Amino acid sequence: MTTSSPSSSSSSSPSSPDDPVLLRTEGRAAYLTLNRPKALNALTHAMVRTIADALDAWESDPGIETVVLTGAGERGLCAGGDIRAIHQDAVTGGTATEDFWRDEYRLNARIARLRTPYVALMDGIVMGGGVGVSAHGTVRLVTERSRVAMPETGIGFVPDVGGTYLLGLAPGELGTHLALTGLPVGAADAQLCGLADHFVPAEALPALRAELAAAPVRDVLARHVRPAPPGELAGHRSWIDPCYAADTVEEIVDRLLAHGAPEAEEAAATLLTKSPTALKVTLTSLRRARALGPLERVLEQEYRVSCAALRHPDLAEGIRAQVVDKDRNPRWAPTTPAGVTDEDVAAFFAPLGERELRLVPSPSPAESPTEVPW
Repeated sequence: MTTSSPSSSSSSSPSSPDDPVLLRTEGRAAYLTLNRPKALNALTHAMVRTIADALDAWESDPGIETVVLTGAGERGLCAGGDIRAIHQDAVTGGTATEDFWRDEYRLNARIARLRTPYVALMDGIVMGGGVGVSAHGTVRLVTERSRVAMPETGIGFVPDVGGTYLLGLAPGELGTHLALTGLPVGAADAQLCGLADHFVPAEALPALRAELAAAPVRDVLARHVRPAPPGELAGHRSWIDPCYAADTVEEIVDRLLAHGAPEAEEAAATLLTKSPTALKVTLTSLRRARALGPLERVLEQEYRVSCAALRHPDLAEGIRAQVVDKDRNPRWAPTTPAGVTDEDVAAFFAPLGERELRLVPSPSPAESPTEVPW
């Protein structure tokens, strides 16, 4: 075994057990472990930079044939970004969060275009930024413990890290339902929505992870992939698709309440607890993402929206209510979707001038002649 950071040929010092990202190589595989278990492996700016540097080194290392992403602890892969740091900037007007998002979104695009197969073990909680570092990978594995979500509207924010790109590709209006409600899904529903590829029992993950050091991804998957336990979303498309096809948040809520299915009424009640501004901006973001083309264009749009959200009072208030004071009683402004005008929504998509995020699309792994179907 070789343990180093970030590549087996690197002269840099090995990862410390206390580092927020653990990097090591063994055989033909490189292992990347998010290592903040007490914070559910929430991403910091330094972690994003460490991951990006490691991917650069490993992709150019001919001895590395697979990159494996996992999370430390028993609770999940990653719960998202460092939300308290974001709250601090939202309250004080700081710009560190904008710099973090710029590098995080670049990393999301980097993962999607990585030439080396990237295997993400999406066990447990995988939310927000955790989706960004996993669901753009080559092989996305979920377990019976997986809970995958983009819950941003509940804190006055909007799905980012390429979330509107991924959810925009989901069948029918499933992506709209998940983006607006922020509800988590299990393994089968994550597969249905295109957020994951294969189900592997959680108890098999240690063996799978170890075997990737000595065998190709295809061979290891063949030994461990199983059918996922049944999901729920496929059976709800009879109300999800027609209700969420509406043009406005107000009409979506009206259709859900009028449909008659108890689950539709529950979804309407959930929407009415979310930030009205975030709901309207999310719906517009998702619809626009479907027409933007490659992931990079969507990430550029998400950066505009995220920077605008950082200055909107709902983000600071949402994080206060859910994370800081934990009173679970956010005071949104405006208080209803009807109070959010088209001009209010349009302001979130205004160009940033010199602050724009500009990403150059590169050929995806699927366009490479050496690509292996998984």
